[in-house]
Amino acid sequence: MKNYKKLFPIFKNNPTLHYLDSAATSLKPQVVLDKMMDYYQNYSANIHRGLYPISEKATTEYEQVRNKVAKFIGAKFEGEIIFTGGTTASINMVARSWGENNLVKGDEIVVTVAEHHSNFVPWQQLAKRKSLKLRVTSYELEITKNTKLLAINHVSNVLGTVNNIKEIIKKAREINPNICVVVDGAQAVAHMPVNVTDLDCDFYAFSGHKMYGPTGVGVLYAKANRQLEMKPDNFGGGMIKEVTTETSTWAEGPEKFEAGTPPIGEVIGLGAAVDFINEIGMKNIMAHEKELTDYLIESILKYGRIKILGLGISDNRLGVVSMYSDDKQMGTSHDFSDILGRKFNVAVRAGHHCAMPLHTKFGVETGTTRASIGIYNDKNDIDELIKGLIYAKDIFNCIEEGDKKFYG
Repeated sequence: MKNYKKLFPIFKNNPTLHYLDSAATSLKPQVVLDKMMDYYQNYSANIHRGLYPISEKATTEYEQVRNKVAKFIGAKFEGEIIFTGGTTASINMVARSWGENNLVKGDEIVVTVAEHHSNFVPWQQLAKRKSLKLRVTSYELEITKNTKLLAINHVSNVLGTVNNIKEIIKKAREINPNICVVVDGAQAVAHMPVNVTDLDCDFYAFSGHKMYGPTGVGVLYAKANRQLEMKPDNFGGGMIKEVTTETSTWAEGPEKFEAGTPPIGEVIGLGAAVDFINEIGMKNIMAHEKELTDYLIESILKYGRIKILGLGISDNRLGVVSMYSDDKQMGTSHDFSDILGRKFNVAVRAGHHCAMPLHTKFGVETGTTRASIGIYNDKNDIDELIKGLIYAKDIFNCIEEGDKKFYG
């Protein structure tokens, strides 16, 4: 197994860190940090308006990322790429700029119970404002002719399940050819190939910080015809065509939705993250993470006292593994996370992972402990996680001698 840790400077400064929280945010490789610092140190000017050399360079670097991202996710046109603050901002933009202007009283929105709050709450609130019907489905997507919008994740941030988005959209369009489909791709783009044109989705949202890029920047893919149906709701510099004392008109294309000074350095860093993923190769990333995910699940199952929410070993899941125990003596997800972090320097997530309806559906009200895989992980990280779980079980006075014998 190739060692990718050396590409990430955080491990030089924290050599005992076992980072298993990539679903929350990924670590940043040196090449991304260098690219951002190059901007801030050498051509840190604003974009699109300056006619002096460093401004022109900044504009070129920034706009090249739009083209790079379009190719990365298989968009037909670079103008379908809108830079945002992240997945949350992207989905809220769809709700405000498309939903507010295209859905009317009585229309139906369908979301799944497995959605991250960012792909759930905006639709819940839009439905309340516009007197729409919000239907929450479990696993079978019940689309009707009155369903005007479907919001669904590509990969669950709790279960790790990969939804067959292409097939889901195909079936949805057989029922309602004009249905608008919004896909939360935050957990997908760093771990599997994505081609939005092939998927035939209308909107696809993701964040830079979950794909080895910086925080504060994300992408909304808006299919060209849907983008024409959107109206801006954030006004100011950069998105204007003409302003008079009486009226204003808007710029064309994605600039219409990018008011104000954008996160220039972060967009440039996002481009470096795309280059980083492409250089390693998605096939290599998938093979590396598949091996570790299987090893992680096998190790948890051998442990014996912990259950996994969702699928076990499967080709239809990625490296997001949420654990829990029915034994109240075993402590809560927060107890496990605290012990793992303090005693073993193993970083995992605890709680509902912004997916409370899903945990309620499974009857796990206190939340889960989530471990999630990145390209920098290795088997040693997982071994330390298991040692930490056994130690925690000892703390909770329910250790079994067989565990010590098996794991050493």
